[in-house]
Amino acid sequence: MIEKALAALRDGKFILLYDFEDREGETDFAIRSDAVTPRHILRMRKDGGGLICTAVHPVAARRLGLPFASDALRAMAVAERQGDIPYDRKNHSSFSLWVNHRDTFTGITDRDRALTVNAIAEQVKCALNGGGLQFHEIFRTPGHMALLRAADGLLDVRKGQTELSIAMAEMAQITPAITICEMLDDESGYALSKEDAIAYAKRHGLMFVEGKEVLEAWKSHSPGQNAHVR
Repeated sequence: MIEKALAALRDGKFILLYDFEDREGETDFAIRSDAVTPRHILRMRKDGGGLICTAVHPVAARRLGLPFASDALRAMAVAERQGDIPYDRKNHSSFSLWVNHRDTFTGITDRDRALTVNAIAEQVKCALNGGGLQFHEIFRTPGHMALLRAADGLLDVRKGQTELSIAMAEMAQITPAITICEMLDDESGYALSKEDAIAYAKRHGLMFVEGKEVLEAWKSHSPGQNAHVR
């Protein structure tokens, strides 16, 4: 199952990624950011309904100078403290900056967000391959695309959707920038149940993969086999 999910991710198709029952217990749409089109943004906001975010590799985040939002807001009383997140009390959240591409208008339209996401992926690729970095020239903040900075060590340190999606990108040997969106339930007002997410995947011919499958594959994965050239 994991190999088919990696192949779908590699091919620029959506997969559905579930984390763990003892964590968020949520399913996210996930797709490689360099393949995102306005139609993908439309599907995530219509069929997902959660926050559309883009996760980036920790090395790329560091080279691009992307802070954790909690660190940037440390001087303010609103900054989160360790233990504030009920499903992950040992770590802080992965949120970094919220950005718009400078060529967008409002930044919130499907076309604007797709442009922003594609450009983020290109900057991640440049950062990991020693290319020229233009992040601050290309983007402005605040914006409408939330950036998520994966933890150093990925799944060895934190096991959120951010780390799961970037670990999958590593294993698929694609640019490690993945756009994700939680699937919500229109009736209950909570996250879509795992069973309903699986049913959605079957109806639409999508691969459904669980965090435990990703974690198991990651344990036998050799990080050295990736050169970050995608």
